[in-house]
Amino acid sequence: MKLDRINLDQLDPRIQRPTYQLADTHQGIVHIGVGGFHRAHQAYYTDALMNLGEGREWAICGAGLRAEDRGVHDALAGQDYLYTLYELGDTDDTEVRVIAAISGMLLAEDSAQALIDKLADPAIRIVSLTITEGGYCIDDSTGQFMSHLPLIQHDLAHPDQPKTVFGFLCAAMAKRRASGTPAFTLMSCDNLPHNGAVARKALLAFAVQRDPELAEWIDQNVSFPNAMVDRITPMTSNAHRLQLHDRHGVDDAWPVVCEPFVQWVLEDKFVNGRPAWEKVGVQFTDDVTPYEEMKIKLLNGSHLALTYLGFLKGYRFVHETMNDPLFVDYIRTYMDQDVTPQLAPVPGIDLTQYKQTLIERFSNQAIADQLERVCSDGSSKFPKFTVPTINRLIADHASLDRAALVVAAWALYLKGVDEQGTTYRIPDPRAEFCQALVADDGTLTHKVLGVDEIFGKAIPHSAQFVAAFERQLHNLKTLGVTGTLEQLGKTTKE
Repeated sequence: MKLDRINLDQLDPRIQRPTYQLADTHQGIVHIGVGGFHRAHQAYYTDALMNLGEGREWAICGAGLRAEDRGVHDALAGQDYLYTLYELGDTDDTEVRVIAAISGMLLAEDSAQALIDKLADPAIRIVSLTITEGGYCIDDSTGQFMSHLPLIQHDLAHPDQPKTVFGFLCAAMAKRRASGTPAFTLMSCDNLPHNGAVARKALLAFAVQRDPELAEWIDQNVSFPNAMVDRITPMTSNAHRLQLHDRHGVDDAWPVVCEPFVQWVLEDKFVNGRPAWEKVGVQFTDDVTPYEEMKIKLLNGSHLALTYLGFLKGYRFVHETMNDPLFVDYIRTYMDQDVTPQLAPVPGIDLTQYKQTLIERFSNQAIADQLERVCSDGSSKFPKFTVPTINRLIADHASLDRAALVVAAWALYLKGVDEQGTTYRIPDPRAEFCQALVADDGTLTHKVLGVDEIFGKAIPHSAQFVAAFERQLHNLKTLGVTGTLEQLGKTTKE
């Protein structure tokens, strides 16, 4: 059964579907960067609220700024912007739900002006983002906005023909300001510390160079709530599509697969209204900091700790690493001894239970989360997910070998060959630069750890960390992943 509005009522009755009439909804949110995570998270919550009979004025208009977003657009447009959320867990049967919260999508390459006009529409009161950790153009070593980037320079020179998210946002803000339309809330849903503050810093840095008066208006009128977002959402594979087709009779060109677990902790700082997401499980708070520290250091940091080691070993899925007791022991020890002592108390969260939940989530066989997905964009992930933990370990004169192994595994992974002799691509926008760092073994340590925008100043200047890094790199080369983890386990017990 092809998924579209005409066939919606003919789907298998076990498939959950919208309880609201799609014609009764109105767009109040523009989301830039429509990918699997957005559809399994923010759009999922918005659809759940609409199913309660509320929030019909908060339907989502997707926006794509990249040429590769056309595939997403065409798949959704071909099925009336409906898609299937396919929840997969190891302990129970799947949940299959048709989501209708996204009711349209605009592509910048079709008409930049149409997207600017939509962003400037008074009905749009929230603009949300999933543009990846590196999409904010912040240099992690200096904390400064990278205005020298060619696309940023283009947008500053051609403000009415933008190509970047900042160019589009400022063009829309200028139009709203000129017409007396109230500002919208800019809500980041990306996986990085203080994501709202980062979005604010980047946008204001761009706006100051474009138009200082506009920058002042944005500073005074736009809010940027911080958020902690969480749901493991692997890349949808052909196997997932076929499984959905064969088991549930749904022909969906672009379903989204995810785990049952979902969490969203959000600062209640909205300047122009918001959906009542708290009615469907979103936790609103005045300060998201302890939640995001917990999630980013424990979940995302542990993901990085296992992903490059697993890839080197020859594994290709997260659950495969968790079928290996050595990996489980390593991750548990890393979380317990290296990360947990750094965390402040988290209201309403039992950290011991939270860590056990992470082990169970990583072990989920059913979703088949790809290590390649977790490996991707490591040069942007390390400064957010791992370097703060290492810096604190250095400052506390704590053991460094487990954390150094994370970096050593990444360095060896960048060579592009696993222990089985299989070659693979490096999914990172800076892949060529990163691979050049490890081309010469004689200079590898100096070049890798010396990249300020990735590792900062403290790490290369710590003789103890440099020694630990070289020790673990040597172990990986001579003992392999299994031997390295075995030796590290013995050292930990001693």
